[in-house]
Order: sequence, then C-alpha cells, then structure tokens
Amino acid sequence: MTEVHVNVLRVIEAAAALGLNITPQTFPDGTRTAQEAADAIGVQVGQIVKSLIFAVDGEVVLAYVSGANQLDESKLALAAGGAICQRVDADVVRSVTGFPIGGVPPFGHTTQLRVFVDPDLLQYDEVWAAAGTWNDVFGASPADIVRVAGGVVTDLKRS
Repeated sequence: MTEVHVNVLRVIEAAAALGLNITPQTFPDGTRTAQEAADAIGVQVGQIVKSLIFAVDGEVVLAYVSGANQLDESKLALAAGGAICQRVDADVVRSVTGFPIGGVPPFGHTTQLRVFVDPDLLQYDEVWAAAGTWNDVFGASPADIVRVAGGVVTDLKRS
C-alpha cells in the first residue's frame, strides 16, 4: 500500500467535512503545469483548475482559472472590489493556504480566503484540481468546487 502524503490527507479530510467525497490520484512525474496535469490525467487542459493566489489591495485572494485560460489581473482586482492586483511569493502562498505553489487545492486552507472562479470551468462535467502536492490531483464537478470553496463565479479570462 502506498503511503499518502500528509497534505493529501488534509485535502481528503477537508473535502469530507464539506460534504464532498474525493479520490486523489498520484502522478509521480508531476502535474505542476496545467498541460502536464491534463496530459497525465488524459483530459482537456481546460478541465484543469489552476489555483492562483494574488493580493488585491493587500488582501490575499484565490482565483480558480481554467487551464486553457490566462488570468486577467485587472478583472480579478475588479471582482474583489480593489484596484491593484499583485502576485504573491511562495512563502505567502504556503502561509495562507498551508500548501506549496502547484499543490494548492480549492479548499482546506489554513486561512479563509475569498475565492473567484472562472466560468469556463463550469462547461465541463468534471474538472481536476491539485490535492495538496505537485503530484496529486482529484476530479470533481465544477459545481461542487464552487460550492465547497464558497466561490464567486466571474469573468477572469484575459482576452
């Protein structure tokens, strides 16, 4: 039996507490990029949930963006009611979520953050998100992801 990473266990437990049953899958070669994840899983890149963490006027927020899209930072700032959207570094990501960049799941974070969701994710029956590490992902319906993350669906795509 393969040992499950402590981060993955946290994600499974957080999902269960939110009423969502997930079954993470491990891909030893990694799923660091949306394209790597899509190739490993065997799905379209648009089905990959990119968890992007930014600060809007100093408030750290999360954006869940389809792997096929790029985030428009000005749209995220507008959605969050702010003016300036800036990237945060890896230390901030780990501090506010408890997970490393590339492994941030849609829920189970150490800090409650506001979440904004790319509507393009909703066109799929199933999307895939990080499960706490660079190698672990899980599939779920996009509606479940929005529900358990408390996300606000809004246009985030760079044109």
